[in-house]
Amino acid sequence: MTLPFYNYFTDGKRDENIYVSSSWPGLYIAAHERHVKAQSPQPALALSSAVYGGGMLELNRVFNIYVDKHYRCDDPPRDIAEALYEWQEQADQCAGLLTAVRLEHTSIQEYSSSAFGLLCCTTAGVSNAARAGSDRTVFDVHGKKQNRIPYIPGTINIMLWFNGQMTPGAMVNAVQTAVEAKAAALADAGIVDSENGLSATGTTTDAIVLAVRQTAADDSQPLHTYAGTATALGAAIGRLVYDTVTESLQAGLQWKERNGHSNDI
Repeated sequence: MTLPFYNYFTDGKRDENIYVSSSWPGLYIAAHERHVKAQSPQPALALSSAVYGGGMLELNRVFNIYVDKHYRCDDPPRDIAEALYEWQEQADQCAGLLTAVRLEHTSIQEYSSSAFGLLCCTTAGVSNAARAGSDRTVFDVHGKKQNRIPYIPGTINIMLWFNGQMTPGAMVNAVQTAVEAKAAALADAGIVDSENGLSATGTTTDAIVLAVRQTAADDSQPLHTYAGTATALGAAIGRLVYDTVTESLQAGLQWKERNGHSNDI
């Protein structure tokens, strides 16, 4: 198991709340009561679908913030901004994610080679699993339902921290590969869209952040222009995303069985 914060949240072992990266010098991930924070000593170029800090930006922190399943999704960016203020965190150069997954089920895995380093940090819940391309509930631009099925909280949040050099095109390619690996993990776990019973490809609220260290031009690490499944980089992304999604899901299912919950994670 690679659930580094399991004992922190379940057994109260407060000295087990820090994970130090082996693939990105100075990068660490810290667990707190309501969130998990990844922090780099220097800003990184990021591509993000986060509800707070989305788009292409420079960042040095990513927050994965726990909310319960009754969370009102009226204004998530406001809620994240208020949380950052409460925690005395700067509001810029960061991305904020929301999750209803128990934070002890945070899965972290790494890969290092002479060409690059990679860390993947994932929380995976599938209470609102969905299949892209199928006929199902949708929301308009204002967040209003277009049919009767109510919204159910749940999400898969993925952080990828890449220690190396990557072109903007390769960053998009990396996100594509990560999403393919996530869909493969859900398929192999037998996760289905609750509305139509078809194999799920994600959930309705998934988010991903890819942060790239962009090492110096004279560094020995090469410039990556592709990150598809035929590349060593894409293969590493696929393995780490697949494994962390699978592990976080399994941890949630085991928790549900132990506690007699019948609802999905």
